[in-house]
Amino acid sequence: MPSFESATVLVMVGAGSRYENKKNNGISHFLEHMAFKGTEKRPTALSISSLIDGIGGEVNAFTGKETTGYYIKSAANHVELSMDVLSDMLQHSLFDAKEIEKEKGVIIEELNLYEDTPMRKLGDIYERLLYGDTPMGWDIGGEKDIIKKITRSDFMKYLQSLYSSDNITVVVAGGVKSSFVEELTKKYFAKMPKFKTQKHESVKEAQIKPQVLIKEKKTEQVHLALGVRTVSVNHKDKYPLAVLAAILGGGMSSRLFHEVREKRGLAYYVRTSSDHYMDVGSLVSTAGVDPKRIEEAIEVILEQYKKLVSGAEPILAEELKKAKEYVKGHLVLELEDSRSVATYYASQELTEKEMDNPDTVLQKLEAVTLADVNRAIKKYFVTEKLNLAIIGNFADSKPFKKLLHL
Repeated sequence: MPSFESATVLVMVGAGSRYENKKNNGISHFLEHMAFKGTEKRPTALSISSLIDGIGGEVNAFTGKETTGYYIKSAANHVELSMDVLSDMLQHSLFDAKEIEKEKGVIIEELNLYEDTPMRKLGDIYERLLYGDTPMGWDIGGEKDIIKKITRSDFMKYLQSLYSSDNITVVVAGGVKSSFVEELTKKYFAKMPKFKTQKHESVKEAQIKPQVLIKEKKTEQVHLALGVRTVSVNHKDKYPLAVLAAILGGGMSSRLFHEVREKRGLAYYVRTSSDHYMDVGSLVSTAGVDPKRIEEAIEVILEQYKKLVSGAEPILAEELKKAKEYVKGHLVLELEDSRSVATYYASQELTEKEMDNPDTVLQKLEAVTLADVNRAIKKYFVTEKLNLAIIGNFADSKPFKKLLHL
């Protein structure tokens, strides 16, 4: 990205919560925290943060179900320092027992934050419904009781099961020369050991009827997620599904925004997304609604699904064009940031069978036809694949189950 004065160095590992078990659930996320707590060369969290603050940089990390990323974004002339610090964190973290104990409190407070933010928690509840009591259905942050028991030995075992050099990708995006970056990568990461890594458990989907999961909580607003199972990140249908998600709830002129918010005043936020993992996926609509009108909101969302399935309100050529431009435009906007570009390539490298440059993805989106979207509707929008997750003060799921049919 030659016009950029900045650069992001991202180190992403093919390690996340789906590689965990009952005894260490939450360790992927906990490990990400511990990487910032000191190394042999920089023994305290302050010594790491002061170094990055001293160059006006930004250092952070993130954990998902399939990957964990560590990054530093700074002025482009500080790329070598970023490489040095990140490689040090990954290879020489101390995992000091006292720091582990202190950080348990931080993790638990982070879990409390999510519990008190239903809009953020909703995705966890929805995926618990989809994938059940399996690593894919568990919260990325883990359970408090398990977090309290994690020891230094647990971290070392986890590192030795997944943090192999051939399960890690280093991506640098921004105002840098690739030859220089390749030299730095060899300099700072060449000594990382390579070994056979742990495999994740595959998801077995066998849903035969609609499902409902309620997380009982007293809230002023009920949060709901209503969706269907779809396909993996490597399936060609992800492109028609992305366009379909935009048609349903991709912007202020989308069908659900108009029907749920503008026409009936049922929600402040309503949106639809198409999400994919290495072996599974889902298209889901989410909304925050008045508890007294939740059934009405569910019926209105389902009605929009039904109109697409039956052809009562078919997608017109102009609507298709607008949806494609919406998805393409958002991708372009997202990739104006070097961190997003780094994440874009790293995620593909670790979770997808092929790597596509953005221009190729834009071409694939543009190639989506009305027939492709209609085929996706018929294939995935079926009653037996419906899933409804709710956060709200409800004890009985039966009234909601009765609503779930297409």
